Parts: sequence; C-alpha cells; structure tokens
Amino acid sequence: MDLDLPAEALELQKLCRDFAAAEIEPYAESWSEAERFPAEVFLKMGELDLTGLLIPQEHGGTAAGYLSYVAAMEAIGAADQSFAACWNAHSTIASLPLAVFGTDEQKRRWLTPLAQGTHIGAFGLTEPTAGSDASGIRTTARREGDEWVIDGTKMFITNAGTEISLGVTILAVTGRNDDGAKRFGTFFIPTGTPGYSVGAPLRKIGWHAMDSRELIFENCRIPAENLIGEEGNGLRQFLDVLDAGRISVAALALSLAQEALRLATAHAAAREQFGKPLSAFQAVQHMIADMATEVEAARALVYRAAWLADNGRPFGQAAAMAKLYASEAANRAAGASVQIHGGYGYIRESKISRLYADAKVLEIGEGTNEIQRNVIARNVLRAVPHRA
Repeated sequence: MDLDLPAEALELQKLCRDFAAAEIEPYAESWSEAERFPAEVFLKMGELDLTGLLIPQEHGGTAAGYLSYVAAMEAIGAADQSFAACWNAHSTIASLPLAVFGTDEQKRRWLTPLAQGTHIGAFGLTEPTAGSDASGIRTTARREGDEWVIDGTKMFITNAGTEISLGVTILAVTGRNDDGAKRFGTFFIPTGTPGYSVGAPLRKIGWHAMDSRELIFENCRIPAENLIGEEGNGLRQFLDVLDAGRISVAALALSLAQEALRLATAHAAAREQFGKPLSAFQAVQHMIADMATEVEAARALVYRAAWLADNGRPFGQAAAMAKLYASEAANRAAGASVQIHGGYGYIRESKISRLYADAKVLEIGEGTNEIQRNVIARNVLRAVPHRA
C-alpha cells in the first residue's frame, strides 16, 4: 500500500503553499475584519491555473484530479478558510454541473471562463424553506416559447455577488409528473440578467471574507438554451456532483484541523506557566495527541475518497464519511487549540479564533452531518444480505 502522494500532487501543493504564504496569509485577518472577498487574489489563482483543477483541459482546466485538489486545499485552507471555501464552491458545485452535463456551447461560454479563473462561479440550491431537503425547493422555472421564466428565492449562496461573478447555476422546479412528483431543471443565469438580483452580504459567525447572499428571481427570463442537461432530471444531476463537493469540504476541514494542531503545538512550546512550557504538562500533551491522531484519521478518509473518485470507483459513501468525520474532527481540534491558547486564543487578533469561528459551518455546508449519517447508514444497510 503506497500512501505517498504522486509527485504532481506534491508539486501542486508546494505551489499553493508558496502562493498562500505570499498572497493570502499576510492579509487574511484584514479581509476577515473588513468582511471583504479579495477578488484580485482569486484572479491571481486563475493566472496560476488553480481555478479549474477538476475541469478537462479542453475547457480551460488542468484535470489535476481529486488527490491533487485535496493536496492543494490543505495548503490554501490552512492559510484562510474563508478564501478557500470560496475557491471550493467555485471549483466543485459551481463548475462541475457545466462540466458533466453542459453542452459544448455552454462549456465554451461559461465553463471555460470559470476554469481559467477570469470569473468566479456560484451554485444556488438552498432556499429560506429548503436546505437539507433539496426536493423541497420552491423556486420555479416555467417554459414560455423560447424562454424559461424563473421566480423564487435562494439563500446563503456563495460567490454570486462579487465583482467577478459570472452568474449562478440554480436548481428549480419545472413542473410535476403524472404521479404528482416534482420535476427539476438546472439553469445558468448570468450576472446582470433582468429579474435577477442579489441581496446585501450576509453577516456570519465565521467565513467573514466569503461573499454570501440571498438571490431573488422575479419574472427572470433566460433563453431556453440556458437549461443545463435534461429538463426533469435536475435534482439527480445535482446529487451526482454533490459527492465531489463533499470531498472538497472534507479537505477544507482537514486543512483547518491540521492548522489548529500546528498553532496549538507552537503555542504550547513557547508559552510558559509555573516555570515551564505548556508542552511539558501531561494534560496539554494528551490534547495534542488526540488532535494529531484525529488529523491523521481524517486525512486517511479524505484521501481515500479522493483516490476512489480519481480511479472511477463509487465514492459517495466514502465522501460522506470523510466529510462527516473531518468536519467534526476540525471542530474538536479548533476547540482544543483555543483551550491550549487560553486567553490568547480568544482574542480576534489570533488566527485560532478565526479557525474556531469558521469550523462550525463545516458540519452544516454541503449536506449537514445528519444527512451524511443518513447517506452512510443507507449504503451500509443496503449492503447487508437479507435473510429469508
């Protein structure tokens, strides 16, 4: 069993680590305090071919694969979770529906600029009355001649309101089948389309540098060719690409847990109490040991899910396990690290305070951890042989 990362993944990780050290780490605190998304830094990522790692080369990406993407996320996420989360949303749920289900023309018009990083992408699923229950969305799309008319509201949507937002891909109800079941469609709505507007930036507990908005559609008319994939199959299409997003969130959580551990060990070695460093106390040593063990366990789950995806094998259950465990490990690591830092960890000037605030949403985004447990249990129980 070879657990070493391929050379290309290590090279990409080093590139991202160097980029983060120069362009992200020195400014992350100021972005957080100002609650500002640094669009200019995202554009620089595009110049380094870092914005289309999961997109084929013919559409402007690099097709680096999931192992390399996770390795890159470890570097970017350790520098700043807000910025990394925006990059995550752009790279997965905002781009993959077009990559997997889009026509050649749709890929040329929308996927290529996303992959090249000249613009940032967004995906709109969650609504004020629908989150974990994706089928409960109420935004509608009705066909009128050569147009679709969109009406409804999306909530907590990332990347839709920046100065470099290309548009948003949304899921909408297109009608009902004979049995009464909803039909769904996936649509791309360019920024600036009449009838499409964005609300004010949402103020959050964490992820302060992420642009999060409410999206409003009122008699929003788009050409018929803005439908992505098959009408009626939109929900299935979204679920097909959601597993990739779960790997990405799991990698984001892994980066947070690893950085929380690094900060804790550095502080424990430098801080003295009762005439000796904190690291000399067994209680602190045990917290660090638990954190380190959980980081390694999370890393194994995340990279296994990525390896399965890269090798064309089913990875839905593995992605759910990775997201579930890594996000909860990240929260435990952040809490333990703040405890080790003491008062220094509770002031906003400390990096661990930002990580602590950022950690909670990892258990919520890309499917709550309750939903992950449902997915895992369903797959495990399905594999149990039934006895007569």
